[in-house]
Amino acid sequence: MYKIIRAEELTTNIYLMEVEAPRVAKKCEPGQFVIVRMDEDGERIPLTICDYNRETGTITIVFQVVGSGTLKMTSLKAGDAFHDFVGPLGRPSELIEENIETLKQKKILFVAGGVGTAPVYPQVKWLHEHGIDADVIVGAKNRALLILEKEMQAVAGNLYITTDDGSYGRSGMVTTTIEDLVDNGAKYDLCIAIGPMIMMKFVCLLTKKLEIPTVVSLNPIMVDGTGMCGACRVTVGNEVKFACVDGPEFDGHLVDFDEAMKRQQIYKTAEGRAYLKEKEGDTHHGGCGNCN
Repeated sequence: MYKIIRAEELTTNIYLMEVEAPRVAKKCEPGQFVIVRMDEDGERIPLTICDYNRETGTITIVFQVVGSGTLKMTSLKAGDAFHDFVGPLGRPSELIEENIETLKQKKILFVAGGVGTAPVYPQVKWLHEHGIDADVIVGAKNRALLILEKEMQAVAGNLYITTDDGSYGRSGMVTTTIEDLVDNGAKYDLCIAIGPMIMMKFVCLLTKKLEIPTVVSLNPIMVDGTGMCGACRVTVGNEVKFACVDGPEFDGHLVDFDEAMKRQQIYKTAEGRAYLKEKEGDTHHGGCGNCN
């Protein structure tokens, strides 16, 4: 059992939990995720790691209520425990594999949308701990849905807050702020965007035009986290990939976002899943050929 040390509602339908998981905390890196399960019959839910503390052996997760499983999770409080807390899973951010001195020469821009702020934070924090300050744009529909502002402020070189309705920070989409920064002379060597699929799509369309290499995290489309359910199948550079086992990070300029978003909608129904199995054959489930 994995004890919950802290549980709080950050904003409407978005929750944070700090969980005792020393083996995960010892091995995890920014960009990876865990799979949690409330009980032995519970739903397997993949969640990106928001933060970790190797000394205390804790992992921080942030989740949004999107279904029955995450809704049930909101009933958990400090002192309760998860039956399963599996990880770290997925490939770590490519940043940690780069030479630190090389990274210090790069100007990096992070773009976070909504709950995507949670997986952006550990990467920005990791860079800060290694003496590298990155620019960060955090977007939300309105001020009430903004999360982790103070935490991000403490580790970002420059933090730009945007709200769709203009209720806080800059008014408009995150892409508008990217354009403003570039127009004012900012030159970026790399952009890392994490958020809703539609946000990442339009960020990539813009950064491709601006010739800024861009990495995206496709954690929003993961379902079972093992590559077997087929939900996170995506085409990247004309190759079939699975976000949970091949990613979750990919070259954003190579991702077929339109196909991925259309597939997400089809996958939500039993009829849609049957259609995808018939159409995609053995590759539907990472090559296993089964559909349960």
